[in-house]
Amino acid sequence: MSTHQPPFRLPVADPERTARLREALSAASFTADGLLDLLGSSAYAALARGETVPALRATRGESSPLETLVRLFLLQRPVAYERAAAALSAEDCLADGWLVREGDEVRASVDVRPYGGPEDQEWWIVSDLGCAVGGAGGIGGPGGARGREDRSRLVLGVGGASTTLAGLTVPAPVGRVLDLGTGSGIQALHAGRHATRVTATDRNPRALAIARLTLALSGAPEPDLREGSLFEPVGDETYDLIVSNPPFVISPRSPEGSELVYREGGMSGDDLCRTLVQQSAGHLADGGWCQLLANWQHIEGEDWRERVASWVPSGCDAWIVQREVQDVTQYTELWLRDAGEHLAGPEAYAARYDAWLDEFEASKTKAVGFGWITLRKSGADRPSVTVEEWPHPVEQPLGGEVMAHFDRQDFLRTHDDAALLTASFRLADEVVQEQVGPPGAEDPEHVVLRQYRGMRRATTVDTVGAGFAGVCDGTLSAGRILDAIAQLLGEDQVVLRDRTPQSIRLLVEQGFLRPVGDDGIEAR
Repeated sequence: MSTHQPPFRLPVADPERTARLREALSAASFTADGLLDLLGSSAYAALARGETVPALRATRGESSPLETLVRLFLLQRPVAYERAAAALSAEDCLADGWLVREGDEVRASVDVRPYGGPEDQEWWIVSDLGCAVGGAGGIGGPGGARGREDRSRLVLGVGGASTTLAGLTVPAPVGRVLDLGTGSGIQALHAGRHATRVTATDRNPRALAIARLTLALSGAPEPDLREGSLFEPVGDETYDLIVSNPPFVISPRSPEGSELVYREGGMSGDDLCRTLVQQSAGHLADGGWCQLLANWQHIEGEDWRERVASWVPSGCDAWIVQREVQDVTQYTELWLRDAGEHLAGPEAYAARYDAWLDEFEASKTKAVGFGWITLRKSGADRPSVTVEEWPHPVEQPLGGEVMAHFDRQDFLRTHDDAALLTASFRLADEVVQEQVGPPGAEDPEHVVLRQYRGMRRATTVDTVGAGFAGVCDGTLSAGRILDAIAQLLGEDQVVLRDRTPQSIRLLVEQGFLRPVGDDGIEAR
Protein backbone atom coordinates (compact mmCIF):
# COMPACT_ATOMS: atom_id res chain seq x y z
CA MET A 1 0.00 0.00 0.00
CA SER A 2 1.39 3.40 -0.95
CA THR A 3 2.35 5.70 1.90
CA HIS A 4 0.61 8.47 -0.03
CA GLN A 5 -2.81 6.83 -0.25
CA PRO A 6 -5.48 9.29 0.90
CA PRO A 7 -7.57 8.38 3.93
CA PHE A 8 -10.67 6.27 3.46
CA ARG A 9 -13.82 8.32 3.20
CA LEU A 10 -15.50 8.68 6.52
CA PRO A 11 -18.65 6.72 7.33
CA VAL A 12 -22.04 8.31 7.55
CA ALA A 13 -24.15 7.89 10.67
CA ASP A 14 -27.53 6.65 9.49
CA PRO A 15 -29.50 6.61 12.78
CA GLU A 16 -31.08 3.17 12.43
CA ARG A 17 -28.03 1.40 11.04
CA THR A 18 -25.75 3.10 13.56
CA ALA A 19 -28.02 1.91 16.37
CA ARG A 20 -27.77 -1.66 15.02
CA LEU A 21 -23.98 -1.35 14.88
CA ARG A 22 -23.92 -0.14 18.49
CA GLU A 23 -26.07 -3.09 19.53
CA ALA A 24 -23.73 -5.50 17.72
CA LEU A 25 -20.65 -4.03 19.41
CA SER A 26 -22.30 -4.33 22.80
CA ALA A 27 -23.61 -7.86 22.16
CA ALA A 28 -20.10 -9.01 21.23
CA SER A 29 -18.70 -7.42 24.44
CA PHE A 30 -16.62 -5.05 22.33
CA THR A 31 -16.25 -2.91 25.45
CA ALA A 32 -13.39 -1.89 27.72
CA ASP A 33 -14.16 -4.77 30.10
CA GLY A 34 -14.64 -7.20 27.23
CA LEU A 35 -11.26 -6.31 25.77
CA LEU A 36 -9.56 -6.81 29.12
CA ASP A 37 -11.16 -10.24 29.49
CA LEU A 38 -10.18 -11.28 25.95
CA LEU A 39 -6.65 -9.88 25.75
CA GLY A 40 -5.49 -10.09 29.34
CA SER A 41 -3.92 -7.23 31.26
CA SER A 42 -0.52 -7.37 29.52
CA ALA A 43 -1.81 -7.23 25.93
CA TYR A 44 -4.49 -4.73 26.93
CA ALA A 45 -1.87 -2.40 28.43
CA ALA A 46 0.34 -2.83 25.35
CA LEU A 47 -2.56 -1.86 23.10
CA ALA A 48 -3.03 1.31 25.15
CA ARG A 49 0.63 2.12 24.36
CA GLY A 50 0.04 1.59 20.65
CA GLU A 51 1.75 -1.82 20.57
CA THR A 52 -0.37 -4.32 18.65
CA VAL A 53 1.67 -7.54 18.54
CA PRO A 54 0.40 -8.97 21.88
CA ALA A 55 -3.22 -8.31 20.84
CA LEU A 56 -2.60 -9.88 17.43
CA ARG A 57 -1.31 -13.01 19.13
CA ALA A 58 -4.33 -13.09 21.43
CA THR A 59 -6.77 -12.99 18.50
CA ARG A 60 -5.12 -15.35 16.01
CA GLY A 61 -7.10 -18.48 16.93
CA GLU A 62 -10.72 -19.39 16.24
CA SER A 63 -12.47 -16.10 15.75
CA SER A 64 -15.33 -15.17 17.99
CA PRO A 65 -17.31 -12.01 17.11
CA LEU A 66 -15.22 -10.09 19.66
CA GLU A 67 -11.93 -11.28 18.15
CA THR A 68 -13.18 -10.29 14.71
CA LEU A 69 -14.11 -6.80 15.88
CA VAL A 70 -10.75 -6.36 17.61
CA ARG A 71 -8.86 -7.30 14.45
CA LEU A 72 -11.05 -5.04 12.32
CA PHE A 73 -11.38 -1.87 14.35
CA LEU A 74 -8.42 -1.90 16.75
CA LEU A 75 -5.69 -3.83 14.95
CA GLN A 76 -6.82 -2.65 11.52
CA ARG A 77 -6.38 -5.99 9.83
CA PRO A 78 -8.59 -7.29 7.00
CA VAL A 79 -10.91 -10.17 7.82
CA ALA A 80 -12.99 -12.47 5.65
CA TYR A 81 -16.39 -11.07 4.76
CA GLU A 82 -18.08 -14.11 6.32
CA ARG A 83 -16.34 -13.50 9.64
CA ALA A 84 -17.38 -9.85 9.63
CA ALA A 85 -20.97 -10.79 8.77
CA ALA A 86 -21.06 -13.14 11.76
CA ALA A 87 -20.04 -10.30 14.10
CA LEU A 88 -22.20 -7.44 12.79
CA SER A 89 -24.38 -6.37 9.91
CA ALA A 90 -21.66 -6.25 7.28
CA GLU A 91 -23.97 -4.91 4.56
CA ASP A 92 -25.06 -2.03 6.80
CA CYS A 93 -21.43 -1.21 7.55
CA LEU A 94 -20.48 -1.39 3.88
CA ALA A 95 -23.41 0.83 2.95
CA ASP A 96 -22.49 3.50 5.51
CA GLY A 97 -18.74 3.22 5.00
CA TRP A 98 -17.62 1.72 8.31
CA LEU A 99 -16.17 -1.15 6.27
CA VAL A 100 -14.54 -1.23 2.84
CA ARG A 101 -14.64 -4.40 0.72
CA GLU A 102 -11.45 -5.71 -0.87
CA GLY A 103 -12.24 -8.94 -2.73
CA ASP A 104 -13.34 -11.58 -0.26
CA GLU A 105 -12.22 -9.47 2.70
CA VAL A 106 -13.35 -6.30 4.41
CA ARG A 107 -11.34 -3.65 6.15
CA ALA A 108 -12.33 -0.91 8.63
CA SER A 109 -12.26 2.67 7.36
CA VAL A 110 -11.81 4.14 10.84
CA ASP A 111 -10.56 3.10 14.25
CA VAL A 112 -13.39 2.34 16.69
CA ARG A 113 -12.21 2.00 20.27
CA PRO A 114 -14.26 0.98 23.31
CA TYR A 115 -14.15 3.59 26.05
CA GLY A 116 -15.42 3.04 29.56
CA GLY A 117 -17.30 6.17 30.52
CA PRO A 118 -18.47 7.13 34.01
CA GLU A 119 -20.95 4.93 35.84
CA ASP A 120 -20.19 1.93 33.62
CA GLN A 121 -21.25 3.82 30.51
CA GLU A 122 -20.32 2.02 27.27
CA TRP A 123 -18.97 4.42 24.64
CA TRP A 124 -16.99 4.02 21.42
CA ILE A 125 -14.48 6.61 20.21
CA VAL A 126 -13.96 6.97 16.46
CA SER A 127 -10.66 8.21 15.07
CA ASP A 128 -8.50 7.92 11.99
CA LEU A 129 -6.71 4.64 11.40
CA GLY A 130 -3.52 4.40 13.41
CA CYS A 131 -4.37 7.50 15.46
CA ALA A 132 -6.13 6.06 18.50
CA VAL A 133 -3.08 6.26 20.77
CA GLY A 134 -0.13 8.61 20.50
CA GLY A 135 0.44 10.96 17.63
CA ALA A 136 0.49 10.78 13.87
CA GLY A 137 4.04 9.47 14.01
CA GLY A 138 2.58 6.15 15.09
CA ILE A 139 0.59 5.79 11.88
CA GLY A 140 1.73 2.84 9.82
CA GLY A 141 0.99 -0.71 8.90
CA PRO A 142 -1.93 -2.01 6.90
CA GLY A 143 -4.57 0.62 6.34
CA GLY A 144 -2.77 3.16 8.48
CA ALA A 145 0.04 4.57 6.38
CA ARG A 146 -0.24 8.23 5.45
CA GLY A 147 1.91 10.76 3.69
CA ARG A 148 2.74 14.01 5.46
CA GLU A 149 0.32 16.02 3.38
CA ASP A 150 -2.51 13.69 4.35
CA ARG A 151 -1.51 13.28 7.99
CA SER A 152 -1.87 16.99 8.62
CA ARG A 153 -5.66 16.67 8.94
CA LEU A 154 -5.92 13.32 10.68
CA VAL A 155 -7.87 13.02 13.93
CA LEU A 156 -6.56 11.27 17.03
CA GLY A 157 -8.59 9.17 19.43
CA VAL A 158 -8.30 8.48 23.13
CA GLY A 159 -5.04 9.49 24.78
CA GLY A 160 -3.73 10.48 28.17
CA ALA A 161 -4.50 14.16 27.63
CA SER A 162 -8.13 13.41 26.74
CA THR A 163 -8.75 11.32 29.84
CA THR A 164 -6.89 13.81 32.04
CA LEU A 165 -9.13 16.68 30.97
CA ALA A 166 -12.27 14.56 31.28
CA GLY A 167 -11.29 13.69 34.85
CA LEU A 168 -10.65 17.34 35.71
CA THR A 169 -13.93 18.66 34.38
CA VAL A 170 -16.34 19.92 37.03
CA PRO A 171 -19.26 17.48 37.33
CA ALA A 172 -21.99 19.99 38.18
CA PRO A 173 -25.12 20.13 35.98
CA VAL A 174 -24.87 23.09 33.61
CA GLY A 175 -26.90 24.64 30.84
CA ARG A 176 -24.50 25.27 27.97
CA VAL A 177 -21.08 23.71 27.33
CA LEU A 178 -18.50 24.61 24.70
CA ASP A 179 -15.98 21.94 23.69
CA LEU A 180 -13.38 24.05 21.91
CA GLY A 181 -11.20 21.95 19.60
CA THR A 182 -13.30 18.82 19.95
CA GLY A 183 -11.12 16.43 17.94
CA SER A 184 -12.78 13.02 18.07
CA GLY A 185 -15.49 14.33 20.42
CA ILE A 186 -14.43 12.80 23.75
CA GLN A 187 -15.05 15.93 25.83
CA ALA A 188 -18.37 16.57 24.11
CA LEU A 189 -19.37 13.01 24.97
CA HIS A 190 -18.62 13.58 28.65
CA ALA A 191 -20.24 17.01 28.65
CA GLY A 192 -23.47 15.64 27.27
CA ARG A 193 -24.07 13.75 30.52
CA HIS A 194 -24.53 16.91 32.61
CA ALA A 195 -25.31 19.69 30.12
CA THR A 196 -28.52 20.82 28.47
CA ARG A 197 -26.74 21.81 25.26
CA VAL A 198 -23.26 21.03 23.91
CA THR A 199 -21.52 23.07 21.21
CA ALA A 200 -18.35 21.53 19.75
CA THR A 201 -15.93 23.40 17.50
CA ASP A 202 -12.80 22.55 15.54
CA ARG A 203 -10.90 24.18 12.74
CA ASN A 204 -10.48 20.77 11.12
CA PRO A 205 -13.71 19.77 9.32
CA ARG A 206 -12.62 16.13 9.41
CA ALA A 207 -12.55 16.31 13.22
CA LEU A 208 -16.14 17.58 13.28
CA ALA A 209 -17.24 14.70 11.06
CA ILE A 210 -15.49 12.17 13.31
CA ALA A 211 -16.90 13.77 16.47
CA ARG A 212 -20.36 13.33 14.97
CA LEU A 213 -19.61 9.62 14.44
CA THR A 214 -18.33 9.19 18.00
CA LEU A 215 -21.43 10.69 19.54
CA ALA A 216 -23.80 8.87 17.22
CA LEU A 217 -22.16 5.47 17.78
CA SER A 218 -22.16 6.05 21.55
CA GLY A 219 -25.85 6.93 21.57
CA ALA A 220 -25.26 10.52 22.69
CA PRO A 221 -27.45 13.49 21.67
CA GLU A 222 -26.52 15.26 18.46
CA PRO A 223 -24.16 18.17 19.27
CA ASP A 224 -24.06 21.61 17.73
CA LEU A 225 -20.93 21.30 15.54
CA ARG A 226 -19.21 24.42 14.19
CA GLU A 227 -16.05 24.90 12.15
CA GLY A 228 -13.48 27.54 13.06
CA SER A 229 -10.55 28.49 15.28
CA LEU A 230 -10.71 29.52 18.94
CA PHE A 231 -13.92 31.49 19.67
CA GLU A 232 -14.62 32.58 16.08
CA PRO A 233 -17.41 30.04 15.50
CA VAL A 234 -19.45 31.11 18.55
CA GLY A 235 -19.50 34.88 18.13
CA ASP A 236 -20.49 36.55 21.40
CA GLU A 237 -22.29 33.51 22.88
CA THR A 238 -21.63 32.64 26.51
CA TYR A 239 -21.36 29.28 28.24
CA ASP A 240 -21.51 27.80 31.71
CA LEU A 241 -18.54 25.55 30.97
CA ILE A 242 -15.79 25.74 28.37
CA VAL A 243 -13.46 22.75 28.01
CA SER A 244 -10.51 22.50 25.67
CA ASN A 245 -7.68 20.14 24.88
CA PRO A 246 -6.20 22.60 22.38
CA PRO A 247 -3.34 22.09 19.90
CA PHE A 248 -0.85 23.42 22.44
CA VAL A 249 2.47 22.07 21.12
CA ILE A 250 5.13 24.78 20.90
CA SER A 251 6.94 24.19 17.60
CA PRO A 252 8.48 26.10 14.70
CA ARG A 253 6.06 27.31 12.08
CA SER A 254 5.34 24.59 9.50
CA PRO A 255 4.97 25.27 5.78
CA GLU A 256 1.45 26.27 4.82
CA GLY A 257 -0.84 23.26 4.81
CA SER A 258 1.62 20.85 6.42
CA GLU A 259 1.09 21.57 10.11
CA LEU A 260 -0.39 18.78 12.21
CA VAL A 261 -3.65 20.41 13.23
CA TYR A 262 -4.29 17.99 16.09
CA ARG A 263 -1.30 19.46 17.94
CA GLU A 264 -0.25 22.77 16.32
CA GLY A 265 -2.41 25.86 16.54
CA GLY A 266 -0.65 28.03 13.98
CA MET A 267 0.58 30.61 16.52
CA SER A 268 4.05 31.31 17.85
CA GLY A 269 5.22 29.90 21.17
CA ASP A 270 2.42 29.55 23.72
CA ASP A 271 0.33 32.34 22.20
CA LEU A 272 -2.57 30.03 21.44
CA CYS A 273 -2.99 28.97 25.07
CA ARG A 274 -2.56 32.55 26.26
CA THR A 275 -5.16 33.79 23.78
CA LEU A 276 -7.61 31.07 24.74
CA VAL A 277 -7.31 31.93 28.43
CA GLN A 278 -7.53 35.68 27.92
CA GLN A 279 -10.54 35.52 25.60
CA SER A 280 -12.45 32.95 27.65
CA ALA A 281 -13.87 35.47 30.13
CA GLY A 282 -15.87 37.11 27.36
CA HIS A 283 -17.59 33.80 26.66
CA LEU A 284 -18.33 32.71 30.23
CA ALA A 285 -21.62 33.26 31.96
CA ASP A 286 -21.43 34.56 35.54
CA GLY A 287 -20.09 31.73 37.68
CA GLY A 288 -19.01 29.84 34.56
CA TRP A 289 -15.94 27.62 34.27
CA CYS A 290 -13.17 27.31 31.69
CA GLN A 291 -10.91 24.24 31.91
CA LEU A 292 -8.08 23.43 29.56
CA LEU A 293 -4.76 21.71 29.16
CA ALA A 294 -1.83 23.86 28.12
CA ASN A 295 1.88 24.17 27.44
CA TRP A 296 3.79 27.28 28.47
CA GLN A 297 7.30 28.53 27.90
CA HIS A 298 9.88 28.90 30.68
CA ILE A 299 11.72 31.95 29.44
CA GLU A 300 15.15 32.92 30.68
CA GLY A 301 14.98 35.64 33.32
CA GLU A 302 11.21 35.29 33.89
CA ASP A 303 9.25 33.46 36.58
CA TRP A 304 6.94 31.05 34.76
CA ARG A 305 4.36 31.41 37.56
CA GLU A 306 4.09 35.15 37.11
CA ARG A 307 4.07 34.79 33.35
CA VAL A 308 1.18 32.32 33.20
CA ALA A 309 -0.74 34.11 35.99
CA SER A 310 -0.63 37.27 33.85
CA TRP A 311 -2.84 35.48 31.32
CA VAL A 312 -5.78 35.30 33.74
CA PRO A 313 -8.50 37.77 32.72
CA SER A 314 -9.95 40.19 35.26
CA GLY A 315 -12.98 39.01 37.20
CA CYS A 316 -11.82 35.39 37.10
CA ASP A 317 -10.40 33.17 39.81
CA ALA A 318 -7.81 30.70 38.57
CA TRP A 319 -6.07 27.49 39.58
CA ILE A 320 -3.01 26.76 37.47
CA VAL A 321 -1.14 23.49 38.06
CA GLN A 322 2.12 22.59 36.34
CA ARG A 323 2.28 18.80 36.15
CA GLU A 324 5.49 18.36 34.16
CA VAL A 325 8.39 20.37 32.81
CA GLN A 326 10.85 19.34 30.08
CA ASP A 327 13.99 21.03 28.89
CA VAL A 328 13.91 22.06 25.24
CA THR A 329 15.86 19.00 24.05
CA GLN A 330 13.50 16.55 25.74
CA TYR A 331 10.50 18.47 24.44
CA THR A 332 11.86 18.56 20.90
CA GLU A 333 12.61 14.83 20.86
CA LEU A 334 9.14 13.98 22.17
CA TRP A 335 7.29 15.85 19.43
CA LEU A 336 9.67 14.99 16.61
CA ARG A 337 9.02 11.33 17.37
CA ASP A 338 5.30 12.03 17.61
CA ALA A 339 5.41 13.37 14.06
CA GLY A 340 7.55 10.47 12.80
CA GLU A 341 10.50 12.75 12.02
CA HIS A 342 12.89 10.13 13.40
CA LEU A 343 11.94 7.89 10.47
CA ALA A 344 12.95 10.45 7.84
CA GLY A 345 16.68 9.64 8.01
CA PRO A 346 19.54 10.98 10.15
CA GLU A 347 20.23 14.13 8.15
CA ALA A 348 16.62 15.22 7.84
CA TYR A 349 16.00 14.46 11.52
CA ALA A 350 19.07 16.44 12.59
CA ALA A 351 18.03 19.41 10.46
CA ARG A 352 14.53 19.42 11.92
CA TYR A 353 15.89 19.04 15.46
CA ASP A 354 18.21 22.00 14.83
CA ALA A 355 15.29 24.12 13.60
CA TRP A 356 13.36 23.49 16.82
CA LEU A 357 16.36 24.45 18.95
CA ASP A 358 16.88 27.59 16.85
CA GLU A 359 13.28 28.58 17.58
CA PHE A 360 13.67 28.02 21.32
CA GLU A 361 16.98 29.90 21.40
CA ALA A 362 15.48 32.89 19.58
CA SER A 363 12.66 33.14 22.14
CA LYS A 364 15.02 32.48 25.09
CA THR A 365 12.95 29.44 26.02
CA LYS A 366 14.85 27.09 28.33
CA ALA A 367 12.05 24.62 29.12
CA VAL A 368 8.36 23.94 28.50
CA GLY A 369 5.76 23.27 31.17
CA PHE A 370 2.62 21.19 30.83
CA GLY A 371 -0.40 21.47 33.07
CA TRP A 372 -3.99 22.37 33.77
CA ILE A 373 -5.68 25.75 33.89
CA THR A 374 -9.11 26.22 35.47
CA LEU A 375 -10.86 29.59 35.46
CA ARG A 376 -14.08 30.53 37.20
CA LYS A 377 -15.83 33.79 36.38
CA SER A 378 -16.48 34.93 39.95
CA GLY A 379 -16.56 38.70 39.38
CA ALA A 380 -14.68 39.05 42.67
CA ASP A 381 -12.97 42.34 43.47
CA ARG A 382 -10.01 40.36 44.77
CA PRO A 383 -9.72 37.35 42.44
CA SER A 384 -7.93 34.28 43.74
CA VAL A 385 -5.12 33.11 41.44
CA THR A 386 -3.29 30.00 42.64
CA VAL A 387 -0.26 28.83 40.65
CA GLU A 388 1.59 25.73 41.79
CA GLU A 389 3.90 23.00 40.60
CA TRP A 390 2.55 19.54 41.41
CA PRO A 391 4.40 16.66 39.67
CA HIS A 392 3.21 14.11 42.24
CA PRO A 393 0.59 11.38 41.60
CA VAL A 394 -3.06 12.40 41.94
CA GLU A 395 -6.29 10.42 42.02
CA GLN A 396 -8.65 11.01 39.12
CA PRO A 397 -11.37 12.05 38.68
CA LEU A 398 -10.55 15.45 40.18
CA GLY A 399 -13.60 17.41 39.05
CA GLY A 400 -15.10 17.44 42.55
CA GLU A 401 -11.77 18.55 44.02
CA VAL A 402 -11.59 21.38 41.48
CA MET A 403 -14.97 22.67 42.61
CA ALA A 404 -14.00 22.29 46.26
CA HIS A 405 -10.80 24.28 45.68
CA PHE A 406 -12.77 27.29 44.47
CA ASP A 407 -15.33 26.91 47.26
CA ARG A 408 -12.48 27.11 49.76
CA GLN A 409 -11.11 30.21 48.03
CA ASP A 410 -14.53 31.85 48.39
CA PHE A 411 -14.57 30.98 52.09
CA LEU A 412 -11.08 32.30 52.76
CA ARG A 413 -11.74 35.49 50.80
CA THR A 414 -14.76 36.31 52.94
CA HIS A 415 -13.24 35.37 56.33
CA ASP A 416 -10.62 37.56 57.96
CA ASP A 417 -8.67 36.18 60.93
CA ALA A 418 -11.37 37.07 63.44
CA ALA A 419 -14.09 35.41 61.35
CA LEU A 420 -11.85 32.40 60.78
CA LEU A 421 -11.62 31.77 64.53
CA THR A 422 -15.42 31.77 64.84
CA ALA A 423 -15.80 29.16 62.10
CA SER A 424 -15.94 25.40 62.61
CA PHE A 425 -14.00 22.85 60.59
CA ARG A 426 -13.86 19.13 60.02
CA LEU A 427 -10.76 17.11 59.17
CA ALA A 428 -11.16 15.58 55.73
CA ASP A 429 -11.86 11.84 55.78
CA GLU A 430 -8.88 10.89 53.64
CA VAL A 431 -6.26 12.55 55.90
CA VAL A 432 -3.87 10.54 58.07
CA GLN A 433 -1.16 11.70 60.45
CA GLU A 434 2.45 10.54 60.23
CA GLN A 435 5.05 11.16 62.94
CA VAL A 436 8.64 11.33 61.73
CA GLY A 437 11.69 11.07 63.91
CA PRO A 438 14.52 8.75 65.05
CA PRO A 439 13.44 5.32 66.34
CA GLY A 440 12.91 5.34 70.09
CA ALA A 441 12.71 9.14 70.37
CA GLU A 442 10.20 10.41 72.92
CA ASP A 443 8.87 13.09 70.57
CA PRO A 444 8.77 13.17 66.76
CA GLU A 445 10.92 15.66 64.89
CA HIS A 446 7.89 16.70 62.88
CA VAL A 447 4.32 15.66 62.13
CA VAL A 448 2.98 15.24 58.60
CA LEU A 449 -0.66 15.36 57.53
CA ARG A 450 -1.18 13.38 54.33
CA GLN A 451 -4.15 13.05 51.99
CA TYR A 452 -4.80 9.71 50.34
CA ARG A 453 -7.42 10.98 47.87
CA GLY A 454 -7.63 13.77 45.31
CA MET A 455 -4.42 15.79 45.04
CA ARG A 456 -2.74 13.57 47.66
CA ARG A 457 -1.03 16.47 49.35
CA ALA A 458 1.21 16.31 52.39
CA THR A 459 2.07 19.15 54.77
CA THR A 460 4.22 19.44 57.85
CA VAL A 461 2.55 20.82 60.96
CA ASP A 462 3.75 21.65 64.47
CA THR A 463 2.31 20.29 67.70
CA VAL A 464 -0.43 22.91 67.76
CA GLY A 465 -1.37 22.25 64.12
CA ALA A 466 -1.50 18.50 64.63
CA GLY A 467 -3.57 18.87 67.78
CA PHE A 468 -5.90 21.37 66.16
CA ALA A 469 -6.52 19.20 63.08
CA GLY A 470 -7.10 16.12 65.20
CA VAL A 471 -9.84 17.81 67.24
CA CYS A 472 -11.69 19.34 64.27
CA ASP A 473 -14.96 17.42 63.96
CA GLY A 474 -17.25 20.34 63.11
CA THR A 475 -18.65 20.84 66.62
CA LEU A 476 -16.32 23.48 68.13
CA SER A 477 -15.17 26.79 66.68
CA ALA A 478 -11.49 27.19 65.78
CA GLY A 479 -11.07 29.77 68.56
CA ARG A 480 -12.45 27.48 71.26
CA ILE A 481 -10.16 24.65 70.11
CA LEU A 482 -7.13 26.95 70.24
CA ASP A 483 -8.07 28.14 73.73
CA ALA A 484 -8.20 24.53 74.90
CA ILE A 485 -4.83 23.76 73.28
CA ALA A 486 -3.28 26.86 74.89
CA GLN A 487 -4.51 25.78 78.31
CA LEU A 488 -3.17 22.25 77.76
CA LEU A 489 0.27 23.50 76.64
CA GLY A 490 0.46 26.35 79.15
CA GLU A 491 0.59 29.00 76.41
CA ASP A 492 -1.03 32.42 76.31
CA GLN A 493 -4.42 32.14 74.61
CA VAL A 494 -4.21 35.56 72.95
CA VAL A 495 -0.74 34.85 71.53
CA LEU A 496 -1.85 31.48 70.18
CA ARG A 497 -4.95 33.01 68.59
CA ASP A 498 -2.77 35.66 66.94
CA ARG A 499 -0.20 33.31 65.43
CA THR A 500 -2.35 30.38 64.30
CA PRO A 501 -4.84 31.73 61.69
CA GLN A 502 -2.25 31.64 58.88
CA SER A 503 -1.64 27.95 59.51
CA ILE A 504 -5.39 27.29 59.54
CA ARG A 505 -5.73 29.13 56.22
CA LEU A 506 -3.11 26.89 54.65
CA LEU A 507 -4.83 23.72 55.90
CA VAL A 508 -8.17 24.97 54.55
CA GLU A 509 -6.71 26.08 51.21
CA GLN A 510 -5.08 22.70 50.63
CA GLY A 511 -8.19 20.76 51.60
CA PHE A 512 -7.05 19.20 54.89
CA LEU A 513 -9.76 21.10 56.79
CA ARG A 514 -13.28 21.65 55.46
CA PRO A 515 -15.43 24.52 56.69
CA VAL A 516 -18.74 23.54 58.28
CA GLY A 517 -21.65 25.97 57.89
CA ASP A 518 -24.04 27.23 60.55
CA ASP A 519 -26.44 24.45 59.58
CA GLY A 520 -23.74 21.84 60.17
CA ILE A 521 -23.44 21.07 56.46
CA GLU A 522 -19.87 20.75 55.29
CA ALA A 523 -18.67 22.67 52.26
CA ARG A 524 -17.36 20.57 49.37
